[in-house]
Amino acid sequence: MSSSLVLIGAGRMGGAMARGWAAQPSGPASGGVSIVEPAPSDGLIEMVRLARFQLNPKPQPSAFVVLAVKPQGFSAACADIAGWVGPDSVVISIMAGVPMERIATAFGVSRVARAMPNTPGAIGKGVTGYCRSEAVSSENQASIEGLLSPLGEVVGPLDEALIDVVTAISGSGPAYVFLLAEALAAAGVRNGLDADTARILARATVAGAGALLERGDDPAALRRAVTSPGGTTAAALSVLMGSEGLDPLLDKAVSAAIVRSRELAAS
Repeated sequence: MSSSLVLIGAGRMGGAMARGWAAQPSGPASGGVSIVEPAPSDGLIEMVRLARFQLNPKPQPSAFVVLAVKPQGFSAACADIAGWVGPDSVVISIMAGVPMERIATAFGVSRVARAMPNTPGAIGKGVTGYCRSEAVSSENQASIEGLLSPLGEVVGPLDEALIDVVTAISGSGPAYVFLLAEALAAAGVRNGLDADTARILARATVAGAGALLERGDDPAALRRAVTSPGGTTAAALSVLMGSEGLDPLLDKAVSAAIVRSRELAAS
């Protein structure tokens, strides 16, 4: 291979990965990085300069090819991407809804990984579930995890059939949490708080609870620690944990997301 690593697409997620690679003195990206981005921001141009990456060079086969383009633009971009892919390339996709088989067929490769990051990955606080083809070696797998690590925690390898579930839980999950903050603030307003105060209380509560979870504590144990018998939290949880509460509602929501993810993958 003439090049170590190429990133195709440097938007929100691709850019976060590139910034993480630039901060790593060693690792999978240490052998040289090329970034392909037709509309680079000033920040990306400066980062590329400081990191001594290459921006939009002439295509050449690369050991690792990371696809961070929009899935709806994949078919149109295949011809341009193909120049970066050789028969021994490892192709890593963070495109939602594009199966590994389609990627392997498009470029004539056997080493393929498919990853599903989420939006907190843009600040290095995300989680990424991934799957890989059988041809990916243990050494390749370690490199794949290293390349994904700037986005946050990496989980896998998983069966590809579970990527739709990952999409519904962690891929779409931040929106569920944001909705919770919205709903908490709205409930505060309905009960007499002004909008700014309600928004601050809801935002800080959700963010603080997330910080406690980040320590690795069991969510159920954290919930029990907040809940005094017969107290206000217990009264609220009797509603949220009821037969029509949060658990069955989230189950329906996740199921709907899984169905839609599978529909998009089949289209």
